[in-house]
Amino acid sequence: MPKDFLKGARDEYDVVVIGSGLAGLTSANILARQGFSVLLLEHHYQLGGMATWFKRSGGHIFDISLHGFPIGMKKSCRKYWTQEIADSIVQLKGIRFENPQFSLRTTFDRQDFTKHIIEKFGIEPEVVQAFFDHARSMNYYDDQTTTTRELFERFFPGRSDVVRMLMEPITYANGSTLDDPAITYGIVFSNFMHKGVFTFQGGTDHLVKQMKAEMERNGVDIRIRTLVEKIEVTPDRRVSAVHVNGRRIGCKAIVSNANIKSTILKLVGEDHFDPSYVEDTKAVRLNNSSCQVYIALKPGEGFDNVGDLLFHSEHEGFDANAMLSRDVSSRTFSFYYPETRPGSDRWLVVSSTNANYDDWAYLSEEEYEASKKQLCDSTLDCLEQYVPDIRSKLDHIEASTPRTFQHYTRHLAGASFGTKFEGLKVSETLPEQIAGLYHAGSVGIIMSGWLGAVNYGVIVSNKVDQYLTPAPATV
Repeated sequence: MPKDFLKGARDEYDVVVIGSGLAGLTSANILARQGFSVLLLEHHYQLGGMATWFKRSGGHIFDISLHGFPIGMKKSCRKYWTQEIADSIVQLKGIRFENPQFSLRTTFDRQDFTKHIIEKFGIEPEVVQAFFDHARSMNYYDDQTTTTRELFERFFPGRSDVVRMLMEPITYANGSTLDDPAITYGIVFSNFMHKGVFTFQGGTDHLVKQMKAEMERNGVDIRIRTLVEKIEVTPDRRVSAVHVNGRRIGCKAIVSNANIKSTILKLVGEDHFDPSYVEDTKAVRLNNSSCQVYIALKPGEGFDNVGDLLFHSEHEGFDANAMLSRDVSSRTFSFYYPETRPGSDRWLVVSSTNANYDDWAYLSEEEYEASKKQLCDSTLDCLEQYVPDIRSKLDHIEASTPRTFQHYTRHLAGASFGTKFEGLKVSETLPEQIAGLYHAGSVGIIMSGWLGAVNYGVIVSNKVDQYLTPAPATV
């Protein structure tokens, strides 16, 4: 008889959270802290969404993808999670660029980037200062018609080398392109430029375990292997229940951490929305996906410090389309040393490449396996430039693709960077269509990444609190 993963669950909760990405986890934790009964449903056996990990024989633990976020993550984790989690956030100082146009190392903060742009690329200090000030001043309410391409042409006309240094890491971070609105670049870039790139020491396994413990202390009912089939809505457009693993569980509010298009078009169904809202939802463009190659060295084997993040490219200039191609010419290497997970004696490398779902989705199984092997082999060929004799030290290697991400996250087309900019408005206005239904996830590029996900979870949990807490009567 199959295990009942909802055994002991109540028939009704104040709030049901669908999905356990960082936005969903944060919403669940905050709402439970505020005294609401919260049920967290995750279809996978692991919490964390894109911020999770997996294990392989031999004691290897892999974070599933490249993770880096601004210093603001410290404040958000301290305020909405725990001081212990915040204290584990550390700066990555060894960031490298290696490509046909230039080679450099940076701490990826404003002071160091300014120095490189002035001294290495010969840009006037006043221009660099003006660019950083302009990016820092951008916000969501600014002009949305100016593209990132136009922004760079204004400050650095004809300088593809400068554009590459400023743009390439952000494209890897959230999938943005030169043709997206400039604010989607400026907001993210200026956050990183404040004090650099940070990560979580101990790995995502340690992070998610701490988050799970905190949620349990606050009373969140956490259930894995629970696939939501339907969001039930009343005739007057209010949420009333979820249908999960064949069971109906009532609720007053729902936070969906699933893909925004899946939430609206599949879990609820377009008949429950205004026709114009459905049109807007269908028009939302998904962002691209990614591939990873996971590489573990034999116990006791290591390599010299070659940096923390390495943006490697063989392409002559910055080209977002080339970065998506299956004919890989650009990779980001994330190097994991023993100190990355204190107490570990393992050296690991994760190679990340942006990718198009369609390039992988329709391959036959034979073609698919051959393409994954080719990706692994070409990645080792590239890595050998930085870690000599990598093949003789190798203990384990495997690849993930957009098909992998779609399978484990249920994101449409394996979209590991959410949606394009127009997805944010659809996400924000969801409660105006159906009372008590909220979305917190990766939408609009600027909400992509760890910090954006956590902060969007905060924003949405506050809205749910206002909805569930009656306003005091006025005399």
